Amino acid sequence: MKNARVPGAGLVMTLGLAAVAAAAPPGPSTFSIVAADPEAGEVGVAVASRFFAVGSVVPWARAGVGAVATQANANTTFGPRGLELLASGRGAQAALDALLAADDGRQRRQVGIVRADGASATYSGPGCTAWAGGRAGPGYAVQGNILAGEAVVAALERRFLETKGRPLAERLAEALAAGDAAGGDARGRQSAAVLVAREAGGYNGFTDRAVDVRVDDHADPIVEIVRLTRLAVVNDTWNRGWTAFGAKRYPEALRFQRETAAMAERAPALLPEVLYDLAVILHANAQDDEAWTVLQRALAANPKLREQALRDDDLGTLRDRLRK
Repeated sequence: MKNARVPGAGLVMTLGLAAVAAAAPPGPSTFSIVAADPEAGEVGVAVASRFFAVGSVVPWARAGVGAVATQANANTTFGPRGLELLASGRGAQAALDALLAADDGRQRRQVGIVRADGASATYSGPGCTAWAGGRAGPGYAVQGNILAGEAVVAALERRFLETKGRPLAERLAEALAAGDAAGGDARGRQSAAVLVAREAGGYNGFTDRAVDVRVDDHADPIVEIVRLTRLAVVNDTWNRGWTAFGAKRYPEALRFQRETAAMAERAPALLPEVLYDLAVILHANAQDDEAWTVLQRALAANPKLREQALRDDDLGTLRDRLRK
């Protein structure tokens, strides 16, 4: 609803601590996945680590361009610079080679990169703390350091491939969960993130941040990031409906909002407001009988919405019925 909607959250992968000089803070080591879904027009990153707020360091993504995960003794300029190289037309491997060639610290870096068309590359410097390594294939690259073993990246890869056809954000989060179940970061757990970018995917279509969720410090960040990602996918579909409504593309808005309402039946914290917006969009599509029924259900679930409804011009004649 236009007065109560919360901006959508947008996707990020794991990062861990690398061995650095004794006086310096720990570096982000991690297990992560960068991925592209060309059919959906989405690119994203997911990451997890025994490192505070790994999502503030590792994941970078830009709609129509690609995604980068920079970790181990991370060079954070690899994120924006890697995206610029991809945007200029470089291939994934060529962009990665250019980043490394200009970096004297490349032996201790770890990077995954994917283009929006699915071309991908991964690099693990010989100075990364064991176990460290990665794999790349069409549409994805997985990598990690200070891991329990190679089984972690194998599990990331396998789960991502098994979930083809699902929303990219869910595939990324489930890949993290699989990597964690295979041993994850050898030091334990602390933070995780999921980031997905899609053209006009942000709130009201002004940014490309379709999904952007982080768990910065938690006893079980994997369980929490999976939970938040599921909510974020509902919220993303909701944003798509509301953005279409704002652009007066009412049939498209109704399609997305019906889908949102179906998903929100399993997300009770979101359901009342989702139903409220569905009533608004049904009214815009001249389906007032159903809109009235849905609105009554929304108000029963959250009576505090009634005061807003009484002032909401988007409800039109439904608002007038409430005033009687």
